[in-house]
Amino acid sequence: MPKATQGASAANRPALRRNQACRPCRKRKLKCDAARPHCGTCVKQWQSLISVPAPPDYAHPAEPQCVYDPVDGLALAPDTNPLDKIRLLEEEVSKLKTQLQEQRNNGPSGQSQQLLRHLGQFRSGSASSSLNLESGSPATSSVQTPSLPYPKDLIIPGHMDDSDPRNNSNSPELYEVRHKSSTDTILEIIYSGWNPDLPERSVLEHYIDVFFKCDPCGPRILHRPSFLAAVRLDPRDPSFPHSAILHAICASASRWSSRNVAILPDGTRRDEFAEFHASKTRQYIDKTMATGQDIFPVVQACILLAWYFYQEGRWVEIWIFAGFQTRVAIPLRLNYPGTFSTHNSGLPGGYLAPPRDLIDLESRRRTWWTTVIFDRIVSVGGWIHAIDERDMGTELPLRGEDFDSEQSMPSNPQDMRTEDVFTTHLPKYTDSFLLLIKAIMVFGRVTDFNVRGNLHAPTAPSKFQDPFELPGFADLDRLVYNDFLANLPTMFKMMSANDLPGNHGSVDTDLYMVHIIPYAATITLHNPYLDLTDLNRISTSRCINAARAILSAYFKLSETSLDISRLHPFVVICWYLAAVVQVQVCKHFIEVGDEAREDQVWGEINVLRRAMINYGVRSPIGTRQEKLLQGIMRDIVRLTSQKQPLEVGLPLYPFSHTTLFATPTLPENAQMAPLPNPSMLHSMEYDSPIFIRDLGSLDSYCRPVENSPPILPSWSPHELQQSLPSESGIVRWNHRI
Repeated sequence: MPKATQGASAANRPALRRNQACRPCRKRKLKCDAARPHCGTCVKQWQSLISVPAPPDYAHPAEPQCVYDPVDGLALAPDTNPLDKIRLLEEEVSKLKTQLQEQRNNGPSGQSQQLLRHLGQFRSGSASSSLNLESGSPATSSVQTPSLPYPKDLIIPGHMDDSDPRNNSNSPELYEVRHKSSTDTILEIIYSGWNPDLPERSVLEHYIDVFFKCDPCGPRILHRPSFLAAVRLDPRDPSFPHSAILHAICASASRWSSRNVAILPDGTRRDEFAEFHASKTRQYIDKTMATGQDIFPVVQACILLAWYFYQEGRWVEIWIFAGFQTRVAIPLRLNYPGTFSTHNSGLPGGYLAPPRDLIDLESRRRTWWTTVIFDRIVSVGGWIHAIDERDMGTELPLRGEDFDSEQSMPSNPQDMRTEDVFTTHLPKYTDSFLLLIKAIMVFGRVTDFNVRGNLHAPTAPSKFQDPFELPGFADLDRLVYNDFLANLPTMFKMMSANDLPGNHGSVDTDLYMVHIIPYAATITLHNPYLDLTDLNRISTSRCINAARAILSAYFKLSETSLDISRLHPFVVICWYLAAVVQVQVCKHFIEVGDEAREDQVWGEINVLRRAMINYGVRSPIGTRQEKLLQGIMRDIVRLTSQKQPLEVGLPLYPFSHTTLFATPTLPENAQMAPLPNPSMLHSMEYDSPIFIRDLGSLDSYCRPVENSPPILPSWSPHELQQSLPSESGIVRWNHRI
């Protein structure tokens, strides 16, 4: 059968006339499809040639060397400069535009349709043969211009299908831009060199504005003033942003703008617009992996896309991208002081030239550190980091305000080799993003300790062993649980429920993460040694206090108007770690038959679950982590005596008991984070802020102080109410009988 099929296809294929094949194929006696301007065989050989970097002092041809014999009656095209060809084509476009304007002035007629057909012939004819000059873009048998890389005919916006993912956002602010003259749009695209895979300029600028205002991860690697200025340049200007970055921005910003979202059976969202631009970004990444061209802007686009995948909870792609961008950053010498090295002059230097100016230098620093913290964040599950902390020589970045204002500042004197980098914060080199970097690096040290300990230990950690006997454990515990938060500058501490970090009622989401990441790291460090049957274990005290600190921080955030989906996506992992501790506590109360405290813990677990679900409305990572938590809760759901355990403690109405009679400050459709159920056995009262601080051990944590009346908290036995100094920065809720 296969032979018969091949024979049939060969018989149906028209035979080429004499000398119809291109000259190179005839010379080498190869099969030729006679495609114009370049046959498929020559294209494949050219693609193979450019896939390998050219030797020194040699440049690959800009297009396949495919030449045909002149057709009878048609003169052979002379060898001209490509720039001259572009100039001639632009003149022809200008003439056509003038003719079109004359036709409009004379009234509608059938000639305008002929002109459009002529434009289509112009696009598929001479223009394609001479304008295929995009750097590194291989010519194909489908004729395209560099400004029109999308392999389709031009689409008239007036007749464009609404399902086109390139422009379909269904956003009210973006709808009017589509109703433009179709001929104007076609001519504008041809003349300006605008990439039609991108939205129109006004739509793109809207997405860029949304990206810088709403995205909690990516904007910090870009210099906003210069980037916004570059977007307004001509698309053919060398300073115009790389298309890979623009596609990645569209994918990320669509989370807050696009409404063309499908909800999958597992409860996650799928945005067609975002998927289109994510796939375009990946195409540029694949191209750079093959050619090495435009490597730094493509690495930045990779970082933006990786954060998009992280918020989507697409773990396989997350790990692949984390490894890719880290390994690419190393030959770029981004891990060297100043992001450039002149050492080993006898060996090949870094892939990048020295930074051009302060903006370029700081952009490289921020690109490096964003790569590092992304690697640390995706490794919290117990994976080895892609790069060791000892191999990081890059100084910490400057403050964001100094970066945006282009203020000339000496380099940050701190790097990972600085002895007190986690406890000393220089005023001129400290802001919330720098503290976030340090907090995540502290978490990274916990991951390193656990991974290396498990790697070389003969057995897994046991709750019966004393972790403080392990080398380095006590120092790491002190840093994570106490020293880091205790040494934060005063202006970066959360002082009260009405004074969250930020200005004019806004919340500094980076600083909010700084205050809960150390508690998540504490849980990760101590959870293997958690034993609720031994109330004197320090690890038990650490995990319980850390989980309640994360929960209290969420209650505190509930009192603001902040949409929790604006938080950094790593907050979902922190909620998840706190919920895991609460699940173990709940199981303990089920086993001992303490239904009152079990009921309270169920309410706290469900509050964290609801926080993940609310976050998952925009970012599927919340929904995915909540599903994972349900798997861990399977035992307590089976053992509990509660009739509806997954609904315990959740509010019946979308308002809290503290704001029931308050003046509304949010839009009617705003989602509010749930607060604990006020109708539980233990009435709840929000006192003046009391700050959580380590009490040394669970023994002192449980033992009352003289002349202090004990109170019964939610589930911590014999905990007493103490007024502590406001040092750690997180308020707590007190539950009284």
